[in-house]
Amino acid sequence: MKILLAACNAKYIHSNLAVYNLKAYAKAYQEHVFLREYTINQQRDDIMRDIYKSGADVVCFSCYIWNISFVKELLQDLAGIMPNTAFWTGGPEVSFDAEAFLTENPHVTGVMVGEGEETFLELVKYYVEKHCSKDDKKQADMSGNKGTYDTWHTEPHPGMEHIRGIVYRDQNGIHHNGCRETLDLSTVPFAYENLEDFSNRIIYYESSRGCPFSCSYCLSSVDKKLRFRSLELVKKELQFFIDHRVPQVKFVDRTFNCKHGHAMAIWQYITDHDNGVTNFHFEVSADLLREEELALMETMRPGLIQLEIGVQSTNPRTIRAIRRTMNLEKLSSIVARIHSFGNIHQHLDLIAGLPYEDYDSFRHSFNDVYAMRPQQLQLGFLKVLKGSYMMETAKEYGIIYKAREPYEVLCTNWLSYGEVLKLKMVESMVEVYYNSGQFQNTLFYLEPFFPDAFGFYEALGTFYEKKGYGEISHARMRRYEILLEFLEEYPQISREDAADKMIYDLYLRENLKSRPSFASLQKPWEKQIWEYRRLHHIPKTAHIEVFRNGQAVLFDYTRRDPLMRNACAENVEL
Repeated sequence: MKILLAACNAKYIHSNLAVYNLKAYAKAYQEHVFLREYTINQQRDDIMRDIYKSGADVVCFSCYIWNISFVKELLQDLAGIMPNTAFWTGGPEVSFDAEAFLTENPHVTGVMVGEGEETFLELVKYYVEKHCSKDDKKQADMSGNKGTYDTWHTEPHPGMEHIRGIVYRDQNGIHHNGCRETLDLSTVPFAYENLEDFSNRIIYYESSRGCPFSCSYCLSSVDKKLRFRSLELVKKELQFFIDHRVPQVKFVDRTFNCKHGHAMAIWQYITDHDNGVTNFHFEVSADLLREEELALMETMRPGLIQLEIGVQSTNPRTIRAIRRTMNLEKLSSIVARIHSFGNIHQHLDLIAGLPYEDYDSFRHSFNDVYAMRPQQLQLGFLKVLKGSYMMETAKEYGIIYKAREPYEVLCTNWLSYGEVLKLKMVESMVEVYYNSGQFQNTLFYLEPFFPDAFGFYEALGTFYEKKGYGEISHARMRRYEILLEFLEEYPQISREDAADKMIYDLYLRENLKSRPSFASLQKPWEKQIWEYRRLHHIPKTAHIEVFRNGQAVLFDYTRRDPLMRNACAENVEL
């Protein structure tokens, strides 16, 4: 009996912690269970060939909004070429409407609903010990009784009715065996004993499961049973990552710092055992951070941790409607405090399309968060997920969203589709010009010429749309040239000063092989630059630029900012 756990990730760099946990939990049957990871960018034929050649008797797919259509199409084709294989699914995209999913997909045997470790273990036991083995099937084939896909999926399944946490079909219809009690997280074995498969990939790690909050758009709010993994186990497993010098570990805990003692112990441990390489990513509620935690953060190596902070909106009525609790003044103060440390990358999130948030309100939310100057500002759009409270209230709020995944908002009682499209332009400009970190000084120079930060990105997005630039993939240098072209519409802005800021930003990132067309001439300064290099033993890898105001700057690429990876830049006298 061969049972395949199949994951279809969004990108190669990602890994699927869920299937690794399932495999680890079913260790007693490890000779029967194997795992394969694919991406939705692969050719389906290649994945089908791999699964077919695996000879799996049972195939289990992990389903999310980013892969469900891809998986459905795979399942339909696989059922035709593997008629004697049972197909199972699990994950948030099928857990909340399992009966409907099975009705719409008659080639699927069943769905594992909710938390999967114990359910998968019992299902493996069922197939290995109580169902036909591969040898039995071979013997049946030899006798001429090959069986059919239909009988495999609709025949009685004696014993399956005792497995909680599954919805399955047989000849009598579709059966829901009820939900399973939540799991003690400390009983899940460590999933990463072998790191060879994770070279150049992100490691995901879980020290808690569930969430104490009730955000209406989030599935973590559905299960209120928050559980924590034993700190003794967590420390042991973190040391494994540290010893193996893993580049990045992303904690998937929904609100990592909701339990002060747990968070503090982990942060203290990784600080005390820092290997100088590994970065740890945490999703936190900033306004819950205490003085003790902040004091420890200030001592951390630059780049040891990075924080993702969900603000979502600064409209008080919106915050109440989505059932969040947030002290904006405290959050802003703490973000500024962490920013002053100069050692921690902060990623702040906003969500467009929430109740009571119209275009002007979102503009205000954007400006509030932008003023906090995070290293990254993610402007996302509401996704109305199956099983969420937001789905229940969508009609009340006039929320129209895409019929297919990712179920993204199209319009609301407060936001038209046209306004959503305008926000999409702003999102694109923020991603290119702010989140890339490649225009930092240029943006500081340009923003004061516009009514507010939002107005700058709005105007730039409108320019891109007018010129048809949004439909083209541009090289980095072309982005600078487009920005200069955009500034032709604003005669009050000095293009020369803007160009100097762009040159500064460009050389912060790298020692350019060829000078941009908008750079000032350096020939008048060649002798002084050469003499300064000789006297101060400046290596060829460094760059000296003299700007139009006569200021000379040395860009040293051997010393870089650990957060933004910018070169060390210092003024020099030639």
